Amino acid sequence: MMQQLKKLTFLVLLLPMALLAQVKPKHTVNGTIRDKQTGETLIGANVKLTKLAGLGTVSNAYGFYSITAEEGSYTLVVSFAGYVNDTIALNLTKNTELNIALVPYRSQLEEVVVSTRKKNDNITKAVMGVQKLSINEIKNVPVIFGEKDVLKTIQLLPGIKSAGEGNSGFYVRGGTSDQNLILLDEATVYNASHLLGFFSTFNSDAIKDITVYKGGMPAEYGGRLSSVIDIKTNDGNNQKFGMSGGIGLISSRLNAEGPIVKDKGSFNISARRTYADLFLALSKDSSIKNNKLYFYDLNGKANYKLNDKNRLFLSIYNGRDNLGFGKTFGIDYGNTTATLRLNHIYNTRLFSNTSLIYTNYNYNIKITAGNNNLLITSKIRDFNVKQDFQYYINGTNKVNFGLDFIHHNLVPGNVTASQQSSFNNTELQTKYSVESALYVSHEWSATDEINLTYGLRVSMFNALGPGNFYSYDAAGNVIDTATYNSGQIVKTYVNLQPRFATSYKLNDKQSIKLSYSRNVQNIHLLSNSTSANPTDLYVGSSNNIKPEIADQVALGYYQNFKENAYEFSAEVYYKALQNQIDYKNGAELRANENVESQLLFGRGRAYGLELFFKKKYGKLNGWVGYTLSKTERQFDQINNVAWYNATQDRTHELSVVGIYQASKKWTVSATFVYYTGNAVTFPSGKYNINGQTVFYYTERNGYRMPNYHRLDIGATLQGKKTAKTDRSWTFSLYNAYGRENAFAINFREDPNNAAKTQAVQTTLFRWVPSVTYNFKF
Repeated sequence: MMQQLKKLTFLVLLLPMALLAQVKPKHTVNGTIRDKQTGETLIGANVKLTKLAGLGTVSNAYGFYSITAEEGSYTLVVSFAGYVNDTIALNLTKNTELNIALVPYRSQLEEVVVSTRKKNDNITKAVMGVQKLSINEIKNVPVIFGEKDVLKTIQLLPGIKSAGEGNSGFYVRGGTSDQNLILLDEATVYNASHLLGFFSTFNSDAIKDITVYKGGMPAEYGGRLSSVIDIKTNDGNNQKFGMSGGIGLISSRLNAEGPIVKDKGSFNISARRTYADLFLALSKDSSIKNNKLYFYDLNGKANYKLNDKNRLFLSIYNGRDNLGFGKTFGIDYGNTTATLRLNHIYNTRLFSNTSLIYTNYNYNIKITAGNNNLLITSKIRDFNVKQDFQYYINGTNKVNFGLDFIHHNLVPGNVTASQQSSFNNTELQTKYSVESALYVSHEWSATDEINLTYGLRVSMFNALGPGNFYSYDAAGNVIDTATYNSGQIVKTYVNLQPRFATSYKLNDKQSIKLSYSRNVQNIHLLSNSTSANPTDLYVGSSNNIKPEIADQVALGYYQNFKENAYEFSAEVYYKALQNQIDYKNGAELRANENVESQLLFGRGRAYGLELFFKKKYGKLNGWVGYTLSKTERQFDQINNVAWYNATQDRTHELSVVGIYQASKKWTVSATFVYYTGNAVTFPSGKYNINGQTVFYYTERNGYRMPNYHRLDIGATLQGKKTAKTDRSWTFSLYNAYGRENAFAINFREDPNNAAKTQAVQTTLFRWVPSVTYNFKF
């Protein structure tokens, strides 16, 4: 009996060794995917080993891919929208580096492809609430002043709401405009608008890829509650020099690109400027002639391949607005960003990106009235270090992990007065803080039907000295003052932010998805306006201001039709928000050392249904998006503690986008938008004090602005196209049927009858025609 037991034990110990002997060794194929004509890396290209179902990957933000499989012979298929598929016979007997250059279709005018993804990515991928846009999509969508505009185009997607007429600000799933993280080559852009919101800061000639996360954002992103707009700029052509640009009615742009060293490095420089100020200077009226009204953008990017394992990138952006009315008032504001990053391939499976990032947003306001000369300045400046890793375990598992460290420097607003001025200088304390985070996430194709993405982000925020930090009672009076030296920690907040998303594929055409995410925000916008404006004031979390927190759960159904040419999705979501910020009645936010005493803190909730139908291929394509939603807030000191509509609450929102390739020369397009008016606080009555009419207000946001709707139309005429040159004309008409939409409504006493009140509506635009000449050589 003992002898038999020994034999059985020996066999049990030998069995794993025998099984391992039957398993074939595994090897990895990796490399970079590029455009063959320009050398530009391709983001999100699909790579698949056809013999193995579900074994595939997509290239990352730098074109890198990696797949691990058992030793054997395979067929490697690489695909990307707008490019000819590349099919390669692969005998995988060892780790193999395989760099791939895809060839663009010779004629992309035969059909307009509204996609940059795998044909059924929307079915198979676990992540929810994600949209990718290409410049080819954006260029045909008519917008105000005829400019190709990233931020105005994404406002046509369900769940993303415009902040107002012609405005680049937007709201996502019940969040405020500052709860959106906007990244330009990894650098935060705090104010993404020009000319008070009529243009965005992003020159389309410089843009390579746009990804919008409005649901369960991956763990590598943090710092905002509602969304991430991740914008990557062009690397430049590493094969030959070229130029392109456009001349419009009020602005022009120019782009230059070329190799630094052929096949090893390239550069791309884009510039844009408006010239309304040049027309003002031609006026004989001095009250007009001396005004200023212009902005400019400058994007620069360079990259260089140091060796097979390392590539260096440098991205720079500078943009500024200058607005002035004679010598009495002037404002200039803008962003400066710089990103230096190193891509390093440790081995066939481990990819690294190290980034040093600088961001500076500031504004200067000059006011002259008699002997009073005032200069008001404010800024927010960040120094950011990021380290990201991607580890490709095998064809069904990938792990992302890394760390993020940001030093914030906030100048709330200083006032400098001339010696003759009756005003005193005011210098508010500069606020310092450090925001850091660690993250890890795992993408796992558990089966052919089930895909999972889950992770954790751990964030820490330290408010730092030097300076005085105050505590307040309920009335806003200072009850305690604590003084801290430079570098001393005033307050620390640590938050865990779990993220989870899963998809279950019912069949090749249908899937359902579920996601949950928690996000935390430590930099807060203080503004009485409904959207971002140049004089916005930013504050960090402190001993009085807690981090804002949002928990969101979403459920979605997805279906494709007719060989993936049509795409449909329905998503429902619920978002709970903590530590939301509002203001006391009559709050004074500017030049106030005790601005935190003017704030109120409460909670919010947002829920809704988003429907999206898209035709991606063919001569006629586009999409229809509809959102049914509710956004509310609750504060102990507002509306008798009852829930009330948030300013950005809109019950219905509809957008229709159509693009039609009428011929090889003509492309026509149209956009229709409709939405319920914003919630607003209007006066409920009035009374008379010493002969003066005073309006009084009761319920917060208890009224609505009029419903908004507008039709825009556009057309592009393609000129003669050769191997070296490309020319086109773009025509557009904003608000084609001249709808007088309400920008603002103000109230005044009827001059003919003091017992009555007049509501006066302000409308910005009736019709705005535009024409732009585009060229490339």
